[in-house]
Amino acid sequence: MTDTAPAADDERALLAGRLAAVRGRVAAACAAAGRDPGAVRVLLATKTVAAARVRAALAADATAVAADPTLAPVLIGENRVQELVAKGPALADLAPVTHLIGPLQSNKVNAALRWVSCVESVESLALARRLSERCTDRETPLDVLVQVNVSGEPTKHGVPLEAAADLAGAVAALPGLRLAGFMTVGLRSPDPAAVGAGYAALATLRDDVVASGASGTSQARELSMGMSGDLEIAVRHGATLVRVGSAVFGARPPL
Repeated sequence: MTDTAPAADDERALLAGRLAAVRGRVAAACAAAGRDPGAVRVLLATKTVAAARVRAALAADATAVAADPTLAPVLIGENRVQELVAKGPALADLAPVTHLIGPLQSNKVNAALRWVSCVESVESLALARRLSERCTDRETPLDVLVQVNVSGEPTKHGVPLEAAADLAGAVAALPGLRLAGFMTVGLRSPDPAAVGAGYAALATLRDDVVASGASGTSQARELSMGMSGDLEIAVRHGATLVRVGSAVFGARPPL
């Protein structure tokens, strides 16, 4: 018992320091871009992270928010439905706001919907319709983001940029869903200008869809883009959600 408690305290302190550093990076990026730091939320990408470590991070975050009520609590993002389902009961008492940020197969929709308030990875009308069918009786609509492949890389998920506006309009018209915005995974490149061009394209798409006047598109303002290595670039181009994993939890172990 005497060894366990200090170890847990050390882990929480480590995570608290890393969370503070991420928030500092976001605040600095917002200042450089002339943006309100309160307009950018931090989502913890918890792929392969054990539930106990996620709990420790949430506890550290709760302490930070209690000390500074201007901070928004972090969100949780899971890539895999099987992890989402496995960790959900262990985190339920903390009631984290949880997003699905990875691919969703139609046969796993019901399992995912038990735990998430937002699906960020809608890349087809077929998936959106499946979600709509399951959400028409919800008290509040399910938030969804259209995932866009801004880089055109074949290894990345998402609808092509040129087809994204049409998909967004179709998704926005479905009952039980609320089109909340767009998500992308940035170009894997050491060139900040090339990475930024993709994020700028997503921001332009968002602005065009919001301004279109199409039913259900007026609230599609979220831009989920930027991760641990490039969040400053994403914030510069208007990100409202940045998805960080390694910056808080450390390098992911090899599969």
